[in-house]
Amino acid sequence: MKYPILVSMMTIMSLYAGMGCSSASDNPENKPEEKPDVELTDPPKVYMFKEINSQNLVRIYEALGREATGRVAVKLSTGEPGGHNFLQPALIKDLVQEVNGTIVECNTAYGGGRGNTEAHRRAAEAHGFTAIAPVDIMDADGEVELPLSGGRHLTRDIVGSHYLNYEFTIVLSHFKGHAMGGFGGAVKNMSIGIASSNGKRYIHSAGASTTSWGSPAQDDFLESMAEAAKAVADHCGENILYISVANNLSVDCDCDSSPADPQMGDIGILASLDPVALDRACTDLVRASEDHGKVHLIERIDSRHGMHTLDHAETIGLGYQKYELVRLD
Repeated sequence: MKYPILVSMMTIMSLYAGMGCSSASDNPENKPEEKPDVELTDPPKVYMFKEINSQNLVRIYEALGREATGRVAVKLSTGEPGGHNFLQPALIKDLVQEVNGTIVECNTAYGGGRGNTEAHRRAAEAHGFTAIAPVDIMDADGEVELPLSGGRHLTRDIVGSHYLNYEFTIVLSHFKGHAMGGFGGAVKNMSIGIASSNGKRYIHSAGASTTSWGSPAQDDFLESMAEAAKAVADHCGENILYISVANNLSVDCDCDSSPADPQMGDIGILASLDPVALDRACTDLVRASEDHGKVHLIERIDSRHGMHTLDHAETIGLGYQKYELVRLD
């Protein structure tokens, strides 16, 4: 049975109190900056399974009611060599094959084990992804630009040229911390993740360069992530959906070859047609958790001013931070 809940931060904390989870007021210094409520008569739905398994990953996709048709790109991180927290092929296999999807990635902008196409393909194979589906390194043959309107820092998004080969995108994200952005979820996965190497530098430099990361103000970088994500969302229209798995909740990203071990327990699988609502729900659930290990992830998010990404995303029309949580188990 589905239980819809219109969520504010207080609502989700009250909800979790009945499940053995305490309020985020246990750690008030870590609360995100409050914003005035956005007036919504029909807030976006965020669906949730607490139990993380391959069957529920397919079921939550079906619950969204938006069928992935045509050539389907499944954007996920295949994980930096040496890392181990990325979404495992055994978990995602049923969903990827259900939609006849291709796992898509772009090369990194920091070198490492995925800094060029050959190395990236080796990493994807070593981590088991090529055994479950085709893997496309989308900037192997160059890049293209997606138009962007309303950006404060970016005038365009630079993505792998192969991205235009796809008719539908599933943004399948591993929600976790991130050394630069505070957290990595749907917005980061669709912005930096779909960007080519040059595009990644363009975002990191807040639009200053495609050859250097530069040294922009932190909020300018965070806003640039949101702007690049909007370019992708605008390109796709309704041919996109978002699923996040909140497990292996390290403070570090899957792009880290030596990530910190997770210090809090798994939360579940969440999905939405709104990437901002989805990311907000994931961060709300972290803050509402009774797991004392949450303080590490919350510190990572707030020390990087990570919630500002969602504030700017909402301002530019990417999505909403108020949502309705629908439990599926």
